[in-house]
Parts: sequence; C-alpha cells; structure tokens
Amino acid sequence: MNQRNILFLMTDQHRTDTLGAYGNPMAATPNLDALAAGGTRFDRWYTPTAICTPARASLLTGQAPFRHKLLANHERNVGYIEDLPDGQFTFSESLRANGYNCGLIGKWHIGTEKDAGRFGFDGPDLPGWHNPVEHPDYLAYLAENDLPPYEISDRIRGTLPNGGPGNLLAARLHQPVEATFEHYLATRTIEMMERYAADVHEREKPFFLELSFFGPHLPYIIPDEYFDMFDPEEVPLPRSVAETFHGKPPVQQNYSAHWTFDTMPLETTRKLIAAYWGYVALIDHEIGRVLEAMQRLGLADDTAVFFTCDHGEFTGAHRLHDKGPAMYEDIYRTPGIVRVPGEPGGVVRSEFVSLLDCTATILELAGIDPELAVDSRSLLPLVSDEDGEGWPEEIVCEFHGHHFPYPQRMLRTDRYKLVVNPDSVNELYDLETDPDELINRYPHPEMAEVRGRLMRRLYELLRDRGDNFYHWMTSMYEVGEIAYDPTLSGLDESTYQP
Repeated sequence: MNQRNILFLMTDQHRTDTLGAYGNPMAATPNLDALAAGGTRFDRWYTPTAICTPARASLLTGQAPFRHKLLANHERNVGYIEDLPDGQFTFSESLRANGYNCGLIGKWHIGTEKDAGRFGFDGPDLPGWHNPVEHPDYLAYLAENDLPPYEISDRIRGTLPNGGPGNLLAARLHQPVEATFEHYLATRTIEMMERYAADVHEREKPFFLELSFFGPHLPYIIPDEYFDMFDPEEVPLPRSVAETFHGKPPVQQNYSAHWTFDTMPLETTRKLIAAYWGYVALIDHEIGRVLEAMQRLGLADDTAVFFTCDHGEFTGAHRLHDKGPAMYEDIYRTPGIVRVPGEPGGVVRSEFVSLLDCTATILELAGIDPELAVDSRSLLPLVSDEDGEGWPEEIVCEFHGHHFPYPQRMLRTDRYKLVVNPDSVNELYDLETDPDELINRYPHPEMAEVRGRLMRRLYELLRDRGDNFYHWMTSMYEVGEIAYDPTLSGLDESTYQP
C-alpha cells in the first residue's frame, strides 16, 4: 500500500446520539454526517476505558490500559504512574521513523512530564483536560486578530453534598465564534495542513495530522448562537433519567450526588443537553473548515480521515454527568467513522470494534506492520466492506478508577453485558429487553446459565491477554477448571494439575 496521508479528528467525552449519522434527527452535524455518508460508520465502536488519559494512551500505543499501565488522569491520580515509560512503542514515533510529518493540534493529556513533542508530534503544547484559555499561543491568536478575551456568564451548576457550589456544567461564552478555542484549534490545524501539503506536493512526504478538541467535555462553554441553538423544551430526556440505583453498586449513587444531579430541576437537565448538542454543533462547524481546507489543498484523494473520541458522556443519563465507575453504553459506546479514498461510502458495520483498533489501522495505512500494536486490529478489511468473518463477537473493556482506584472489567456481547465489580455487586444487563440498562439481572435465578457462561468467557479472555484481574475471578466465581495455585505461592502446584 502507498503511504496515505492521515487526518485524525478527535473529540473528548462525546455521546454517539449527538450526531445525525447516528440517528439524532435534531442534530446539527452536517460535516460529520457527510463524512459518514462517504465512508464507514461503526455502530459498535467502544472505548477501551472511559477516562481520558488511559484511553488516549491506548490509541497512542496500541495497547490495552492494563498493559501500558497509564491508568488515571494526572489531575486526580492517586498512585498510578503518570507517564509512559521510555522505550514504549507509539505509532507517532513509528510514523516519524518511516518518513512522515506528524502533527497534533489540541488536547494531549497523555501523562504529566512528557508532552506530545517527546513522541514525535509537531504543534503547540496545550496541557490540561479542558481548553487552556490562558495559553500564550491562544492569547497571541486573539491579539493578532483583534478578538475579545474569554468571559462567561449564565453558569449552570448544582449543589454539592457538603453544601458548596457544584462543578461548573455549562456557561454562556461572551466571544464570537472566531474567538473560541475551537476556532483557534481548527485555524492552527489548517495552518499546519498547509505546511504539510507543501511537503506532500514537493517532496512526496506524507503526513499524520490530529486535531484533538477538548470538547464537548463538560463544562459546555459556548457562544450565544450555539448556547441557544436548541430549545430545551424540545430536547428529550434520556430514559435512564428514571434510574433508581436499586440492586446496583452504591458508588453510582455516590457519583450522582457528586455531580449534583438531584439538586437541579429536570428543566436544567434539558438545558444542559441542549447546550451539549450546541457544543457538538460548534465542533462540527470547525471540522467543516478543516475538511474544506483539505479539499482546497488537493489532499482529499489521498488522505484517510478518522473521526472518534476518547469516551462518552452521561449528560443526565442514569442521573449522572461526566463519566466514572459505571460501565454503561452512554460512556463506553462512542462514535467511530473512517473514510479511506477508494473504499466504498455509506458502509455501516455492526462488528464490535475499539478505539484501540485505530492504531493498527494507522500503521497499515502508513505501510507499517500493524502487529506492532499488540492489542489492536486493523479496521481496513471492514472499511473495504469485507464480510468480517473471524471478527470477535464480543468486546472487553476495563476501568481502574478516576477520583479513587476502582477496578472493573466488562464483557459486552450481542445481547448481554456483564460487569465485574470486586468491591460490590456485579452487574448483568439484557440489552435486548432493557437497552437503557436500568435493571441489574445479575442476581436473578433465571439468568444463572447466561451469568455463568459470560463469567467463564470473560475469565478466559482476561487470562489469555495477560490481564491479572483474572486472578480475583479465579477464586471468587465459577470459572471452570483451573491449572495453577491461585495464591501464586509456587508451593502447591500439584493440587491444581489436571
């Protein structure tokens, strides 16, 4: 394969149901909808873990979180490592070594001490988890274009359990669109694409260019035309707003209190959803500018385009906001769109795929061995509209904590989802009869056969991939015959030999 240019469009904390291409009739996302119509839309695209840094590190390395071990956002890290080790494989360094220009504009959030430049990326260092509106390069952009500074009003927040003001969830931004951080990121991306295009045309030097928005991660801080774009009265509430947390891990109700859901009326939840959709519309507008520049620069016919995110968002679903230790579809199933020149458009795939699979796909597009990404599979056969024979019929996801350590593992099959919570009750959902995951069927006697089958399958998958979480399962659940001493002492292996 000839080395393709690659444009990687990424957002943060992005729900699937905000896009027209994924069935939202009210969405204002014409550019992403057109990208899906001209490429492949994946309907079962999952994040390996619903938290920013670990998910982004998985994309960079092609490794599952348990393997790369960067397991928490550094802002709330409580003991995990905070940077990838020296010598860690990354796709960006591999692309550099194979003649690529490599650029990243926007959110990095993969570690503390090592910035994107350490891994071969061009572009400004933009640290943090949300728009760094005091960054010198952004302030210079505002000054150069005689644009007003960041200023907000109409703040939306609830009340914390201790009586204090809750986390800021949304606000009105008193800047024109041209002054938003999103417009700044798209402008810098276009400028870098113009520089890279010269190398493509003059030196046949390909490029990888990632535009990584900090939004629509909360707080949703957007200018008037997007803050007011959707009428809250017309915005439907998620059906899981009826969540009672009955029979579920108590940590979920604790997180609901942390995010102050019950201290705000449902009218506020509707406004938050409306603002979230507006934020997505703003990002879609800026993505349109970048795609238009790609066309203008004569790059479209040889540039593969990806669109995805690191994980989803609750936005009121299950009476929650943000993300956390609750492995619901809202934060694990995400949008995923891939367009490769020469491949068919309008393709819709139902196989289980992962953000992790982008890594092997990027490598294959660059003519590099995709097996260097050890937990990743190239999506190109699915993009080529092949039959998907042999593709796994399930997906495993993991979580290690956010505000505190909280290990979880999940197995998602066509119909069911099993979540193992070592400190609490396990969860089992029948997504055919309960797509909103309101009823935990794990303790139901009639689910014994399904429960046992899924537990054994999850155990096998974790054991085979080397995820040591399986050791807990060895002694706690019916996982079939075992062939090792679960104490790992090495003192009584003969008892466990078949």
